[in-house]
Order: sequence, then C-alpha cells, then structure tokens
Amino acid sequence: MNFLTIGHRGIMGVEPENTLRSFVAAEHAGLDVIELDVHLSKDGALVVLHDEDVDRTTDGTGPVAEKTLAELRALDAGRGERIPVFEEVLDAVRTPLQVEIKNTAAARALSEVLLARDLVERVEVSSFHDEAITEIARLVPGVRTALIASRYGTDVVERAVETGAGTVCLNIRRLTLEITEAAHDASLRIIGWVVNTQDHLRLVRALELDGATTDHPDIKRTGRFTA
Repeated sequence: MNFLTIGHRGIMGVEPENTLRSFVAAEHAGLDVIELDVHLSKDGALVVLHDEDVDRTTDGTGPVAEKTLAELRALDAGRGERIPVFEEVLDAVRTPLQVEIKNTAAARALSEVLLARDLVERVEVSSFHDEAITEIARLVPGVRTALIASRYGTDVVERAVETGAGTVCLNIRRLTLEITEAAHDASLRIIGWVVNTQDHLRLVRALELDGATTDHPDIKRTGRFTA
C-alpha cells in the first residue's frame, strides 16, 4: 500500500479548518484522505467542527450542543466560510474521508448517513474513545475504524485489536519503534500525527509508518514517501 497523506481538517495550515474551502483545497492538492471532525447540533445535525464549543474557530461563543443548526450556520468559520454539515462535505469532494467522532451519540447519527449513502468503502471512522469505535462497528457492519491516541504506550495496540480497529493514529511526538513494530505485528496500519516538520518527516520514514496526517499539502508534493 502506498504511503497515505491525510489532510488534517482539510489543509488547516492553509485554509480555515473543517470548512468546505479547506476540504476542496485538500482535494485539489492531491491528498489521499481528508480528515474531519463531527459533532451533533442541538437539533441533531451532524456538523463538522473540532471543538466542543465554537469560540476558537468562529466569531461566536458557546457549546456546539447548545446551538441549533441555523444558529451555527450564522457564524463565520473563517474567510466567510460557514460550518458545514457532513452531507455537504460528501457532495463537495470525492476524496476518501476519515471522520472523527467524539462519542456514541455521534456514532449513531453518522451510522445513519453511512448506511443511507453506502459509504463503507469511502469513509473510515476514527475516535479517541474505544466505546465510540465499538458502537459504530456494531451499527455499520464492515466499516473501517481507527483508534486515535495522544498519550499512550504499547497498550494502544491491544486496545485497537479489542475494538476491532484496523488503524491506529498516534501522536508523532510519542511514537517509538517498539510501538510501531507492535502495531505492524498485529496487522494494524499506523498513522502519525501531526506531521508538519522535516524532523517529523524523517521520523515517519525511520519508523516506516503507513501514513501521516498533516496541516500542509507539502508532504504529498514531495513524492518521497512510500510504504
């Protein structure tokens, strides 16, 4: 399998994160996969946003879960962009997606879209939470899943295997050869995040990772990495 370059929230180093503008730019840059995050609005819409509140990425304030879709739509998410719903992203780009869910409620909402649109082949679902991965796998048979971790040891491999995940997405700053070898021995694909510097790129190659999540499209343009 070729080395995967994954656009972090689109290409958030260049465009406003988790916006249609960012996702389209990531596709135009030729990234292999686009990563995004979903939350539920107050009225149950599957909105694309990373944080639990809107303060950092929009001109609004307050928790996402306490706002209706109409209220969220009224906010500026950067350069005049609006917070998209997941279905809009599906229509805006054709690139494969990695969708991060925050909880089992989001898993249930996402599962309805995946089943209705037959997206098992196109979408991989990721989460920091083991129970969310287990739930989406139960609801959508055959869906590909990835366990994300920031602070971890070799136990992250055991957790991934137990949840049925096929991929681990791990903080590049904590990755070791021992963990990489354990993941590959368990037939897991291993992705490093967030890979934005030459030092990180050298580490990616040294550890023989299967892919990298990045804020910038430059990794893809180098054409230097294959697995």
